[in-house]
Amino acid sequence: MARSLELATGKPGSAIRPISAETVNLVRIRTREDVRRAAEALHQLAMDAGMRAAPAHDIADKRTPVDHEGNILASDVFGWNAEKAWWRNSRIALDSPLTSACRFTGEPFWVNAQGFRTREPNGYLAAIDLGNFEARAMTRAAIVVPVHLPFGQIGAVSFNPLDTAMTDLEEAFASHGDAFGLYARTFIASYVQVMGARQALPPGSRLSKREVECLRWAAIGKTDLEISMIMSRSRPTVRFHIHNASTKLNAVNRSQTVFKAAQLGYISLGT
Repeated sequence: MARSLELATGKPGSAIRPISAETVNLVRIRTREDVRRAAEALHQLAMDAGMRAAPAHDIADKRTPVDHEGNILASDVFGWNAEKAWWRNSRIALDSPLTSACRFTGEPFWVNAQGFRTREPNGYLAAIDLGNFEARAMTRAAIVVPVHLPFGQIGAVSFNPLDTAMTDLEEAFASHGDAFGLYARTFIASYVQVMGARQALPPGSRLSKREVECLRWAAIGKTDLEISMIMSRSRPTVRFHIHNASTKLNAVNRSQTVFKAAQLGYISLGT
């Protein structure tokens, strides 16, 4: 993949390849041996737009994607040096406004010290503290793609301008935001699928209608006795359904059963 002329100036340009099935497949991972090749493709797509990608498969974990031999892609492929080794910052998951925003939106956005910009308004982002932005975000501006995965895991890829003085990414976001979103989601989701250490749930974990109904009431604080009265079932029957759900979801207690059921979309914890 030829590099664009924009790389000479480090300014986000328009040389990124058009979205196509072929281009998406470049960043898709099918086997562990594919990881480095897909990372190199994502790196090149970002560089062609005058950006450098920073991938994280789990924003709650300071570890970042590695290839099948355990080499850290952030440094080996994406070119982040020791000075900008953001994944070694133990506070970044809690303190960075970029990771904070990924918990409140599933859509690409761009951000600098003056605020977040999204396709659609998002009041949660407006409430995030942007004080001391550059030090906490470790960049002056970035286009960020949150990647919401099964079981509540959140990944992300931020795209940072090669021109480190640049703070206005409006044009780059308009030109590349959707493409970056597709490439980042494909790379991170397929990485997690292939490199995941184990299944998060045992086989046969599908919940029954009664189990879901009991958990919906449990989620809003109802006791077994109250649920039995609401559902016109005996208390032992309610306990039976909740216990079955707990076993299926490999949960250790009632609270974790409710939480895992919500992660899988069986119930909602929203008001």
